Amino acid sequence: MAAFVGVDLGTGGARALVVDGAGRRLGAHAVEYPLSAPRPGFAEQDPLEWRRAAALSVRGAVERARIAPADVLAVGLTGQMHSAVFLDERGAPLRPAILWCDGRTARECDELTERAGGTEALLAATLNVALPGFTAPKLLWLRRNEPELAARVRTLLVGKDWLRLCWTGERATDVAEASGTLLFDVARRRWSEPLLRALDVDPAILPRAVESTAVTGALSAAAARELGLAAGTPVVAGAGDQAASAVGSGVTRPGAWSISLGTSGVVFAACERPLVDPDGALHSFCHAVPDTWHAMGVMLSAGGAVSWFRRMVSGGGELVPFATLDAEAAAAPPGSGGLLFLPYLAGERTPIRDPHARGAFLGLSTAHGRGHAMRAVLEGVALGLRACGALLESRGLVASEVRLTGGGARSRLFAQIVADALGRELVLLEQEEGPAHGAALLAAAGVTPGATVPALAAAWVQIRGRVEPEADSATLLAGIAARHRAHYEALRPLGPA
Repeated sequence: MAAFVGVDLGTGGARALVVDGAGRRLGAHAVEYPLSAPRPGFAEQDPLEWRRAAALSVRGAVERARIAPADVLAVGLTGQMHSAVFLDERGAPLRPAILWCDGRTARECDELTERAGGTEALLAATLNVALPGFTAPKLLWLRRNEPELAARVRTLLVGKDWLRLCWTGERATDVAEASGTLLFDVARRRWSEPLLRALDVDPAILPRAVESTAVTGALSAAAARELGLAAGTPVVAGAGDQAASAVGSGVTRPGAWSISLGTSGVVFAACERPLVDPDGALHSFCHAVPDTWHAMGVMLSAGGAVSWFRRMVSGGGELVPFATLDAEAAAAPPGSGGLLFLPYLAGERTPIRDPHARGAFLGLSTAHGRGHAMRAVLEGVALGLRACGALLESRGLVASEVRLTGGGARSRLFAQIVADALGRELVLLEQEEGPAHGAALLAAAGVTPGATVPALAAAWVQIRGRVEPEADSATLLAGIAARHRAHYEALRPLGPA
């Protein structure tokens, strides 16, 4: 049997998926790990914990697939983007990794922009503006705040590429992932030498950047024992989670969008050529499909806002089941009885680009219950996705089809609210593994002679249904959208406490 493994190093845990040569799921397993917030606005994780959880997830997925280790022809990697893993000369982590959702680097973003020659120069070099979640500002933060550790950095990697180093001994990344470091020339698909000079970054600390289907090494004997696979199994470059998720949902050609409802919320559009967004409100990255790019709008709190609300209403005890909250939200009317929710729990990227934005409920009254509040959270996230989509359309990236992925897509109510907010049909997929499925597909493309990512995606990705917008709800949410933005603008001068 031919099988492929996709490993997804997520924010909440590691997940491994085993598929056969037709992309059918054979087995999957997930292992959770904690997120540390040592100070307000900080978000860190232990790379050693990542490695342990990823290995357990692969072992569990292979056991559930009931295949022999030698049946696995290749492993593909994906995971949370932008994380900064600082390694010493032995390849050991110097400190906890700083994550994509960490907001400590606003000062360093300003410094980076100034050293690059201003916003226009930075956009010309990387096609993106400096945001706290990106990797490069984290390196500047380390220099300023932990200079002794910064002086010992010999390698800078993101999370999934740390796994690659552990398992193959190779320092490599893919061009889609490298795009999110803010050290990469996205248009030319290579590290930006002028920017590295401006920031005084030694190119030697960076991994080589390759296309997502490139074979980057093979499992060592020790790694094979760790994962329960065969030594010498090829490890393919893979991609950051958003590009991998898009590949796994079949969004490989211009004209299609994917909307991912994970911890973050992403509206993703494939492009024939790199997009230059003059405002820097959209991310412009290399796609996991060779010679293709993508633009995306990113909300920092989508499913994360739902999880936060669930914890809040559970009172510190056993968590209220999602199904219960979903049913209560479904019983509340569209528009949540006038209750609005701003989903800016960790600042925001698109379209407002404000690391200091904060969440809020507005319009609370004694008539509102838990169901109204849950529905308001779902609607607030959906309206944020609507704003991202409107921005993509304003840049000429109009979708012929929109595919919905991520954990939030399992809720029919959430899917319906997103369809209503966008005012358009959404396509639901049989595959629910998202990034892991895309990583497995990239692994197959990397080792199968003559295979291409678009051809494999067309064969592997199956549609399970469609969600049409409900006219009355769509009209109501379109009216609420302007109020959402107005409330944010009114609250912005108050700033965080």
